[in-house]
Amino acid sequence: MASARIWSRRIRITGGIALSLALVGLTAWLFAINWTPDRDAFPVQGIDISEANDPADWFAVKATHQIQFVYARASMGATGRDKRFPMHWSGLGQAGMRRGAIHVFSLCQLAADQAGNLVGAIPPSPDQLPAALDLAFQPGCTAHPERSVVLSEIARFVRGVESATGKPVILRITPEFEARYHVSSAIPRKLWSVQSFFPPAYFDKRWTLWQASGFRRFSGISGAVNWNVMVK
Repeated sequence: MASARIWSRRIRITGGIALSLALVGLTAWLFAINWTPDRDAFPVQGIDISEANDPADWFAVKATHQIQFVYARASMGATGRDKRFPMHWSGLGQAGMRRGAIHVFSLCQLAADQAGNLVGAIPPSPDQLPAALDLAFQPGCTAHPERSVVLSEIARFVRGVESATGKPVILRITPEFEARYHVSSAIPRKLWSVQSFFPPAYFDKRWTLWQASGFRRFSGISGAVNWNVMVK
């Protein structure tokens, strides 16, 4: 009997610990999906999306969530296209939202071909925000060329896109990519930093955009979105 009571007590204790851990996890998850940076410090806030997010009611999103700009992934590498980009782009335009396109750069493909892919994916639109070049190590590409080669290819991409759009490209660079190639010090363009919850400081100069969360969820659009802020 004593043994049974001991085991019963252990089970209750274990169950209580498991429940407490589950509640902590739930609290952390709810915090993550609802958190945004302080609007007094960062009054201009927006999101970026991809085909993982179903086309939204952008009129409702604009009215309800104080989203002032949206970047949508348009293209990847030399040939990849985001299958929902045309719907996102059209819907954002109809809702009168500030919109921009993102290209995911590949170290395994030529920059000139990648620039052509992005330019071909974006319908001509004088109101669009500067195109963004997403610089991160991609799981499908194991190549890590020398810095001089990578910087030359990035510069070639930038020139091609800027020549076609008439607007300077913004560079979204992950900490890992910046640590390896030090792009920010070599290519003088506005910077988009990536770090959850805490303002980053891995560039040698001030960033213009900050991806503060990749977990944000809200009504009106499916799936998690990246939440971003612009500096004043």
